[in-house]
Amino acid sequence: MNDARFHEALRSLRVWDTELPAFDPATAPAEPVALFHDWFVEAAEAGAVEPQTMSLATVDEGGRPDVRTVMLHGADERGWHFASHSTSAKGRQLAARPEAALGFYWPKRGRQVRVRGRVTTGTPEEAYADLHARTTGALASALVGRQSEVLPSLEALAEASAAAWERAHAEPEAESKTWTLYVMEPSEAEFFQGDAERRHVRLRYRKEGAAWSRELLWP
Repeated sequence: MNDARFHEALRSLRVWDTELPAFDPATAPAEPVALFHDWFVEAAEAGAVEPQTMSLATVDEGGRPDVRTVMLHGADERGWHFASHSTSAKGRQLAARPEAALGFYWPKRGRQVRVRGRVTTGTPEEAYADLHARTTGALASALVGRQSEVLPSLEALAEASAAAWERAHAEPEAESKTWTLYVMEPSEAEFFQGDAERRHVRLRYRKEGAAWSRELLWP
């Protein structure tokens, strides 16, 4: 085992080894999606690697939390959008318990965004449009399907993937019956701005009826 190397590497790493932006919560917009749009664009312009990736946390039938990294497909007045197969582990968990949490982290800006809320599904037409707005590779991956099922071998994956790629090129309008667009309607959203002196700024939005309240949190 390489415990010594692991601990040496762990302790040698710096956090936010870059100049961090200021964040004045008094200037934040009245609702969280607008602030998310601003922070997302700033992260992308700052050179953040794959700023559209996010952690998606769900709960299984036994009440155990589950988390994975997925891609953001949009954020608007309806909420935060992502997609997957309805037959996947996350799809089954969301069907049984349609509540989830999202987490974004952009270290180049020292920023995190956390969102919690109820998850609903879009229409089949929205799912089709979402899938076909993406790349041929995304379509091929969706056509493979069987996400989260036990894989007998890497050879089986290679064979199924090759067939899916061939179909994706031959039938660019092909559909995946289980591909589903999900929308998280936020009930709570927190924006975290890191500070070199550890005076981190945390602004939390909470939905109260049709309006949003805002409050600061201790770091």
